[in-house]
Amino acid sequence: MSTERIIMGRNSVTEALRAHRAIIKIYVAEGNVTPPVQRIRDLAAADDILVENVSMKVLNQMAPGNRHQGVIALAPPVAYADLAQVLDEATQQGRVPFLVLPDGIEDVHNLGAIIRTAECAGVDAVLLPKRRSAPINETVSKTSAGAVEYMPLVQIGNIAQTLKQLKKRGFWVIGADMDGTTAYFHSSLTDPIVLVIGSEGKGISRLVKEACDVIVRIPMAGHVNSLNASVAAALLMYEVVRQRQGE
Repeated sequence: MSTERIIMGRNSVTEALRAHRAIIKIYVAEGNVTPPVQRIRDLAAADDILVENVSMKVLNQMAPGNRHQGVIALAPPVAYADLAQVLDEATQQGRVPFLVLPDGIEDVHNLGAIIRTAECAGVDAVLLPKRRSAPINETVSKTSAGAVEYMPLVQIGNIAQTLKQLKKRGFWVIGADMDGTTAYFHSSLTDPIVLVIGSEGKGISRLVKEACDVIVRIPMAGHVNSLNASVAAALLMYEVVRQRQGE
């Protein structure tokens, strides 16, 4: 049981089913006959996945303190993607590779939101350090609105070494930090890039900052001197989209 992953909430479970992820079993609150839940039942039946009706008490025990919306699925642990395969696929499809690396993002809600935006913005993969990173758990899955079922997630060891290897493949490493010297919209983001997003409190770690080719900042005009990490990530990701679309 400890090796299983919980997927909770109607949207997250629905997206997992649509992506044909391996699901062991689905639990639904007794008496829940709403259209979204019936859709889950239909999708599960198409893939021959067992759906069991249980009490809300059982669901609350499975996901204590979380809003599961009366639907919980059990799935195998997240399967990480291979970075080389991700890059090869981007090349084969004629895309300019775009990677996002959250550095020190330990808040599960922030990580889930970053993954959600990355999937929407067409990012090729999110690189997740083994250390100092939030785990891919039920909260990340739910906050991502099911994007973890589609977005390739690559687990990496030494961040600085990974960035060094990517540079050899022609990537530019763009770090986002409040101490950056260049406003993000004045930087060229059309080449293959790795966008490094630091945590709200500490920003990008020193060694990772030294590995960046450019450190950009988001201009701040108010009394608060920083944005939520996932909001900052969204601004930067869509600046990449804007520049690459020539808008």
